[in-house]
Amino acid sequence: MKLGIIADAVTERFYDAQAKGLEFLEFCINVEKDVDAFAASVPELKQASEKSGVGVASIGRWGSERINAQGVNAEELAQSRKLIDAAAELGCPNFVCGINYVEELSYFDNVKLAIEFLSAVIEYGASKGVAVSTYNCNWNNFVDNEEAWKLVHGHLPQLGIKFDPSHSRYAGRDYLKEASNWGDKFRHVHIKGSVIIDGQRFDDPPAGLDQTDWGTFMAVLYGKGYEGGLSIEPHSDVWKGDLGDRGVQFTIEYMRKLIF
Repeated sequence: MKLGIIADAVTERFYDAQAKGLEFLEFCINVEKDVDAFAASVPELKQASEKSGVGVASIGRWGSERINAQGVNAEELAQSRKLIDAAAELGCPNFVCGINYVEELSYFDNVKLAIEFLSAVIEYGASKGVAVSTYNCNWNNFVDNEEAWKLVHGHLPQLGIKFDPSHSRYAGRDYLKEASNWGDKFRHVHIKGSVIIDGQRFDDPPAGLDQTDWGTFMAVLYGKGYEGGLSIEPHSDVWKGDLGDRGVQFTIEYMRKLIF
């Protein structure tokens, strides 16, 4: 497994990661971000990647509306294809997305449209050498749990899963059970702490300072033969600035002890 971090898509982050001894960056070009601007920056990002020796392990897009009552959102499909093009240019093996739920439609029809959208993205990704995964976060995404995975991923064997234990914990699911049952589908993993007090989310502190059983989770990943990226996700409202930097360094040192 390789250790990396989610970062802004700017050249400086490659050299920051290099200084920390990290092997890759992950870029999240979410619904509020400009895909065309990101695509235009790819040549300089590629140059920084090559100079620093730090790769790009995943490019994803969270929160967008990919299907609607009329069918597949053609504009979002085009955005996904642009991001896959960027991934291919950067030597990035993974594209990550979710599928929103359309309330006017039945669950069955939502699943059908999800499969239609993802089939198109998978086919395009295959032509570029980029694999496609869904994320297990519920941000405008219903393909985040075992019920949906059985239908969507069961129908699309090429489709992977980007997994983050914190999302399962906050949704009241068993992240170790999900990893055990579905770990062979994992293509990318987020490393983010989570703390739940009295049934409520408290904070997302650095991994290793939280309630996640990272040792057992890693044992499950090894047991499932996972060899992909472990991407640190700084996501706390508390751990910012200098404290945040120290938290990232803590997680790097903590996770390195679990990587053999």
